[in-house]
Amino acid sequence: MSACGCAGHGHELRPIDQAIAELLQRVPPAPLAEWAPLSEAGGRVLAEPVHALWPMPAWDNSAMDGYALCAADLPAEGGWLPLAGRIAAGDMALERLPGGHAVRIFTGAPLPPGADSVVAQEQAREEGAAVHLVPVLAGAHVRRRGEEFGAGSCVLDAGQRLRPQELGLLASLGIAEVAVHRRLRVGLLSSGNELREPGEPLLPGQIYNANRYSIGGVLRSLGCEVDDCGILVDELAASRDALSLAASEWDVLITSGGVSVGEEDHLKQAVRELGELHLWRLAIQPGKPLAFGHVCGTPWIGLPGNPAAALITALVVARPYLLRAQGCREVMPQPLQIAAGFDWNQRNARRQYLRARLQPVDGQLRAVLHPKQGSAMLTAACWADGLALVDCERTLVAGELIDFLPFSALLD
Repeated sequence: MSACGCAGHGHELRPIDQAIAELLQRVPPAPLAEWAPLSEAGGRVLAEPVHALWPMPAWDNSAMDGYALCAADLPAEGGWLPLAGRIAAGDMALERLPGGHAVRIFTGAPLPPGADSVVAQEQAREEGAAVHLVPVLAGAHVRRRGEEFGAGSCVLDAGQRLRPQELGLLASLGIAEVAVHRRLRVGLLSSGNELREPGEPLLPGQIYNANRYSIGGVLRSLGCEVDDCGILVDELAASRDALSLAASEWDVLITSGGVSVGEEDHLKQAVRELGELHLWRLAIQPGKPLAFGHVCGTPWIGLPGNPAAALITALVVARPYLLRAQGCREVMPQPLQIAAGFDWNQRNARRQYLRARLQPVDGQLRAVLHPKQGSAMLTAACWADGLALVDCERTLVAGELIDFLPFSALLD
C-alpha cells in the first residue's frame, strides 16, 4: 500500500491534460472479446478488424432512376434511342445491351453489359418504344464496382466504437455478428450521510441523490454495464469495507463525493489503506477534488460530490479513461472553435468548463453562458448545449474564439 504526495491542502493542482494523460497511461487491458449479434452491438467496441469479403458496390449500378445506355451511341446533341426493356433493383442484368439502344433502369439496378452511363428520368422523354435523351458523358450517374472499397479492404479497425453508421456498413457486408469487447463493468457508489433516493421523504439537512442518475446515465451512454452499489456512509471503516467488496466484483469503481478536504471525507484515506492514491486535485472548475487510484488492484475514480462538478468531471476526465478501458482507440472529443458570446475579465488558476448554449449574435454563432455556473447547479447543464472552455490564466472579450465541447460529442 502507498500514498501519493498529493494529500496536502497546498499541493499544486494537476493540469487537466496532464491528468487525463496519466489516467490513460494506467488503463488496464480491455475486457476479453465476445461475439455479439449486430442488433445488440451498438455502442460496443470492435475487438478485431473487419475486412470486406467482396467489393462495394459488388457490380456497376445506376445511381438514379433513368435510362442506361452506351454514351457513344447517343448523338452529341442528344436524340432518340429505341428501348430494349427495363431493369429494376434486384433484377439480374445478364443480357448485353443491344448497340444503339437504351434500357429503362432504376436506382441500384445493375447496368447491363454494354452500358456505361445513365441519363436521369427528368432529362428524358419516353414515347412508345423509344426515349429522347439529353447528351451524356460516359460514366455519368453510374456507381462503379468497388468504388467505395475493394475486396479484402479493412473497412473497420479494432478499437472502433460502433455507431449507427458502422452498424449499417457491417450490415451492408452481410455481417450478422461481430467480435466486440465485453462491456466494462462499473461499480457506482455515492458518498454522503445526507443522501436519500427520489421518492423518499427528506429530513432537515438531507438531499436527493442526483449523482446516482446523472453519472449512471453517463456511464451507460459510454456502453458500460453499471451496478449501483448504494450509498457510502461517512465513516472510514464503512467506506473501506464497501470499497473492498465492490473492488472484488467490478472492473472499475466510480464514486461521487467524499474526496474533498472535509473531516467527513474518508474515501481518499480508505483508498490509501486498500491500495494506492495516484492523483488528487485538478486545475479544473468545477471539479477540483477529483481523485484517481486503485482499490485492491481495481481502478477507482473519485468524482466530486457537487452534481454539476460530478457531471462535468465524468464527461471530461473519466470519459476518456472509460472508453480506452473498453478498447476504444479514439477517446478524446474534438472541440469546436466558437466565438465567445461573453467577456472573461478575471484570470483563474483553473481551466473553466462553463455551461453554454450556441446562439446567433449579430449574425455569428456564439457560445452564450448561463448566468448560474455553481458547481451544485444542474439547471445550467440542462439549459446548455455544451461546455465553453476558458483556459488557465486567460482573459477574453466577446468575439474571441474559444474551445466548445458539445454535449452531443461527450454523451456518445
